[in-house]
Amino acid sequence: MPTKQSIWRNTAFQRMVGADALSQFGTQVTLVALPLTALLTLEASPFQLGLLTAAEMAAFLLIGLPAGVWADRLRRRPILVAADAMRAVALLSIPLAAFAGVLSLAQLYVVALIVGVGTVFFDVAHMSFVPSIVDRDDLPRGIGTMETLRSGAWLAGPGLGGWLVQVFTAPVALLADAITYACSAIILSTIRADERPDSQQRRNLRAEVAEGLRYVLGHRVLRLIAMVGALNMLANGLWAVVQPLLLVRELDLGAGAYGLIVSATGVGGVVGGVLAPKIIDRYGNGGAMYGGAVLAGLFPLLVGFTADGWRVVLYPVGMALTVASAIVLNVGQGSYRQAVTPDHLRGRMNASMRFLMWSAMPVGGILGGLLAEQLSVWTLLWVACLATVVGHLPFIVSPWIRALRAEQP
Repeated sequence: MPTKQSIWRNTAFQRMVGADALSQFGTQVTLVALPLTALLTLEASPFQLGLLTAAEMAAFLLIGLPAGVWADRLRRRPILVAADAMRAVALLSIPLAAFAGVLSLAQLYVVALIVGVGTVFFDVAHMSFVPSIVDRDDLPRGIGTMETLRSGAWLAGPGLGGWLVQVFTAPVALLADAITYACSAIILSTIRADERPDSQQRRNLRAEVAEGLRYVLGHRVLRLIAMVGALNMLANGLWAVVQPLLLVRELDLGAGAYGLIVSATGVGGVVGGVLAPKIIDRYGNGGAMYGGAVLAGLFPLLVGFTADGWRVVLYPVGMALTVASAIVLNVGQGSYRQAVTPDHLRGRMNASMRFLMWSAMPVGGILGGLLAEQLSVWTLLWVACLATVVGHLPFIVSPWIRALRAEQP
């Protein structure tokens, strides 16, 4: 296993980081191109935009828990490869349908659901695979590096996505994501790692799913992390609706400007990813979770004062500061939960976490679509801001997180 000083000499980690960077870059292009395909190409209503968000996240609710069982039963690298390949094929169908003149909202919903299924399996296997190639002491650095790359993709991807939409149309821009997923699958297929799937006697699927849920819900800190994650994913569902409505329809920004503003928020992610391992080294995972929650609960209030003219800059500035704080929190909780969970339960723990957290996002998307039909965009913006504030409060007031503030798990 690599030591803290030699993590970048770890070939498996290098390849995983490279594959992750490619797929995350393409994902950020889709973050812009998919809703703009619905809004600009197919003239979707606010509620239809909310349904698209729900379709993207529905897989976490439908198959999130069984995916964790398979991630523990099987080797995780082949799951990662298959998930990337599936997402590449699904996204490729959108520009092909647009070229043939048959693209519809129904196809967008189906593609979003398929991509969501691939994302469920990929995310569960991805987090569970990292400890197979990175030493436990290096987990904060490894996860922090991946969060930094994710944020770097966030910094560049939406801007490129907006430019591609403006020049080539939104459906064609999705071709970039399909290509990055395909390249990621190829790179991941070359990784060699010492994987040990669950060697215990296999029980029925329901029993294994229940074991993962019991572990998470029976662990007071993991249970709290899941609750905070669910509240914030509910808020993220609202943001997925309000962001394109605010920037594209209300403020009348072009696709290129929209992509640049979304990219600007990624600056905070890069900063947070770089700082998180240093903060954890000094204050422990509990300190990172507590401090990140305090700041991530304050900065969204700045976003609420966004308006036309110069005040439009409050949106990317406030979002960047919020994202930086949230990344510190995420690296802290991610490192903590990987370290405290036995290897044979890691897939089910991550799947249970994803299920409990991410299942709230389709609810938030549908709620955001319904509210957007009744409220002004400005009112919905404040609803999203306040939902984010409330989502971080449990960490701030929890005695368990305060008790961890100077500890390493």
